[in-house]
Parts: sequence; structure tokens; C-alpha cells
Amino acid sequence: MTLQPHALANDRPRRRTILLVEDEPFVREATRGILEHAGFNVLSAEDAPDAMKVYQESKREIALVMTDMGLPGRSGLQLGQDLHEHSQDVVVLVTSGCINPEYEKEAPESHTYFLAKPYSRRMLVDKIEKILGASSVERPATQAG
Repeated sequence: MTLQPHALANDRPRRRTILLVEDEPFVREATRGILEHAGFNVLSAEDAPDAMKVYQESKREIALVMTDMGLPGRSGLQLGQDLHEHSQDVVVLVTSGCINPEYEKEAPESHTYFLAKPYSRRMLVDKIEKILGASSVERPATQAG
């Protein structure tokens, strides 16, 4: 009889962490549930200042920042720009129910993406998986912005 080695903890797929920025509590909790059910760790923030604080405390573990366009004080795009000033490698997914061609211009070279509301659970998870698969978020921690 041949014994098979047990998988080491490092052999298991890492759960990626998403920073979710949404000012509407119901939407934030519903989206959090979708993301956690899909296997992501989720950190939450309700506005841009809170998001910047959470990002600074946990940036090495955050694979993607998902933000609503309409935040109090600063828009999701402005938050993305603020985050890019701290780390050029941060990946940002902006969501919006507004139909505005300016919002829908994705910029993969700057790691900024867009998803129109309303979206289904599958659309959200597929979009995030596509973004994370296309970006280099699985880089060594020493290079993580």
C-alpha cells in the first residue's frame, strides 16, 4: 500500500480578498454575501475615507477594490485615482447604475474596470474572476504596492 502525502496548507488555493466600498448598507451586505459565497474574503467600507483607511491597513492582502460610483464626498472613480496614488498596482472595479459612456471606459493598463448595475450574481463573480485572472494580483507580497 502506498501512502499519498497530505496536501500542505500552502498547496490549497488562496482565498482572495476584496475591499467592498458601498454606502448603502443593504447593498453592501447583499454584495458581501454574494462574494463570500463565491469564496472571497471581504473587507467592507462605507465611503472613500473609510476605504482608504482599510486599504492602508490591509493593502498587501487586497486583490481587488470594488466600489460604487456614487459615494458620499468622492466618486468611485476618484477613490480609484486616490488608491492608484498609493499603489499603481491596485485593481479597481467600479459599479454604477448610471449610464454614462465615460464611466464605462475600462482601463486595464491602469487596473480600472467597470460593471453596470443591475448585475446578476453570476455576472459579478465572472467579472471579478476575469479581472483577477487578467491582472497580476497573485504577485509576491514584497511587490504588493
